[in-house]
Parts: sequence; structure tokens; C-alpha cells
Amino acid sequence: MVRLVQCRDSCVKLASEREVEKVNYKGYEAVVKFDENAHIFHGDIINTRDVITFQGSSVDELEQAFRDSIDDYLDFCASRGEQPEKPFSGKFMVRLKPETHRDIALKARREGKSVNRYVADVLRHSKVKTACSPHI
Repeated sequence: MVRLVQCRDSCVKLASEREVEKVNYKGYEAVVKFDENAHIFHGDIINTRDVITFQGSSVDELEQAFRDSIDDYLDFCASRGEQPEKPFSGKFMVRLKPETHRDIALKARREGKSVNRYVADVLRHSKVKTACSPHI
């Protein structure tokens, strides 16, 4: 895989390592891979359930295709009178064993917090936090 490095808003630059890299544009994040056999970059938007892909044979082509794919998606949604899927709403459902749910609820209550606030605090202080998403 060829490593792509983000700069400015969605610009990507070719780096020396070969691996997958994430890029962002208008809040949408993509994972880019380089197909060494076909000599082409392939990208998939990863933070929406809608399927959005793009490709390019150079970094410049890839960057333009990435932006065009997002812009086309947003235009398509607008033309249909639909709201584009937001990358993240701030809500998610977690399925737990009843015993784990009870333990979390009790710990939250002991700390005078809601279950939501308690879990958000635990996540904020865990290794889930990254340089790209420092706030929970």
C-alpha cells in the first residue's frame, strides 16, 4: 500500500511507506489503498452507510475524484430532497450482557452520573481517544 498524507483540507501527498491512509473532506472520511497490479488508487468512504467510492491513477487524480465523489453525493441527495447521511450523529447503541449493564449503571449511580455521562467519561479517558478525534 502507498501511504497518503493529509494536508490542508483534503489534499493528499504520496509518502514512502506502503500502507492504507485515511483522508477527510467535508466531514467524510475515506480509506485509500493502492493496487500495485493495476497501478491505481481506490478509495472508500468509511463513515457513512451509503456506498461512496472513488479512484485515480495519481495522487492529484485521486484527490479530485475524492472531492468530486463527496460533492456528487451531496448534490444527489439535494436533488432528491433527502438529507445526506451525517458521518456521525453522536449516538450509538451498544449491546451488553445484563450483568455488565447493571455494573455500569451502579458505577454511574455511585458517581452521581447518568449511564451516558459515565460511559462517555470512561471512553474519554481510555485509549479510544486519537489525534484525529480528541473529544468524546
